[in-house]
Amino acid sequence: MVETASVVAPVADEDRVLILTRLFQAPVRLVYKMWTEPEHVARWWGCSGSTVTRFTRDLRVGGDFFVEMRLSDGSLHRITGVYREIEEASRLCFTWGWLDDDGKRSNETLVTVTFAERSQATEVTLRHELFETTELRDLHGQGWGVGLDRLAAYLAEVGPSAR
Repeated sequence: MVETASVVAPVADEDRVLILTRLFQAPVRLVYKMWTEPEHVARWWGCSGSTVTRFTRDLRVGGDFFVEMRLSDGSLHRITGVYREIEEASRLCFTWGWLDDDGKRSNETLVTVTFAERSQATEVTLRHELFETTELRDLHGQGWGVGLDRLAAYLAEVGPSAR
C-alpha cells in the first residue's frame, strides 16, 4: 500500500516547485536501493506506458546519470543529470535535463529525494524545482506520480527478495 500527498508551497517562485511525498511499506535501505541500482530503476522509472531501455549512472557526487525511456507511442525520451549530494539511504540530489533529438539539453532543474524511516515503512519526499513554468511543473508531477506508483507496485512484487 502507498499513501499519497502532493503539496506545492504558495510562496514566491515556489509555484514552480513540485513536492511529492509517498509512504512505502518497505525498509528505507530497500527503497533507496530501488533509486540507485540500475536493474531496479529500469523496472519502475517513468511515466505511464514507458519502458526504460537504458539507465547508467556513476553514483558519486559529481558523477552523472543517463536514462532513456521508450513511450507507448514509440517515442524515445532521454534525461541526463549530475549527482550533487548522496547520503546513503537518506538523500539523493541531482540535476535533471531532457535531451532533444539533436542531443541539446533542456533547461536544467534540480531533484532532491529524501528517505525517512517511519516505523516499518519509508517516507519518500521528492522535490523537483527550477521549472521554467507551472505547466512544466505539472507535467513532471504527473510523470513522477505515475513513477512512484510504479515503484510501490514493484516493491510489492519483489518484496524482501530484493534486499
